[in-house]
Amino acid sequence: MMLSATTPMRRRLGRLTAHLVVAVIALVVIGGATRVMEAGLACPDWPLCYGTFLPGRQMNLQVFLEWFHRLDAFVIGIALVVMSVVSVVWRRSLPRWLPWMSGLLVLLVVLQGGLGALTVLQLLPSGVVTAHLALALTLVALLSGLTQRLLQSGEGQPPWWWRPLSALALVGVVSQCLLGARMATSWAAQRCLAGGEACRWLVWHRSAATPVAALVLLFVVLALLAGGWSRRQWPLLLSAVLLVATQVSLGITTLRLGLDQPLVTVAHQLVAALLVGVLAALLVRCPAFVAAVPCPVVLDDSSLEPCHG
Repeated sequence: MMLSATTPMRRRLGRLTAHLVVAVIALVVIGGATRVMEAGLACPDWPLCYGTFLPGRQMNLQVFLEWFHRLDAFVIGIALVVMSVVSVVWRRSLPRWLPWMSGLLVLLVVLQGGLGALTVLQLLPSGVVTAHLALALTLVALLSGLTQRLLQSGEGQPPWWWRPLSALALVGVVSQCLLGARMATSWAAQRCLAGGEACRWLVWHRSAATPVAALVLLFVVLALLAGGWSRRQWPLLLSAVLLVATQVSLGITTLRLGLDQPLVTVAHQLVAALLVGVLAALLVRCPAFVAAVPCPVVLDDSSLEPCHG
């Protein structure tokens, strides 16, 4: 018999975190579009934009991207505060670790807001922008894993290799994302293609892509060959393979187009964020706990009657 540890409130919070995963991925993509469109300073002040919540006369595509990026971050922060309060009020029907995790997420969002302010006030320093992305990807991974833990009833243990290998794949993908962010925020790729300057960031990003992709594929192949519970995770495993293939194709296309197509660059960042979310979900998944429940013995009166031969 499969024992489920889910409760109505836990399921509601799981659905909330699932929506927040989408919102944070959208935040990463909008942030990438803001950088590609050179709209990072479209709103010269912070937290308002031109001294108001909704700029009217100054509104254009660049201002809209920066303004909507901040609005999305604000909505995510409010939702996490609500989840934190709910997890404390209903803590008796929720996992003990949930209030602590919710508080950590609120703290990370506050820190993310501080990095966003520094990004604008210090005129887009490369290190701060990269740290801003690192924290955003951390939120994607934590919320994706939290969604699995809230909606999944499994309490068993996966194979011994599952967690280490999936964690290595996740760390590799995040590191590759940050390497690409460092390259992009310092405009290293453009400088390298135009005049052969700062090519080391581009070389490192391209060189690291192959081992990171191989690590993800190794995890997927091992999971499929192992069979059993591991193979039953094939929807997420197949998603990881498709995302890796798409990411490699987009990376090659971006370079061949000379980084002149913003949509391709933004799609490259979208696929990277989706891959982080999928790997984080795989990392925390575990088999359902099956408890052996003894069947009651029912005595039939007729079976106790004497049998005469």
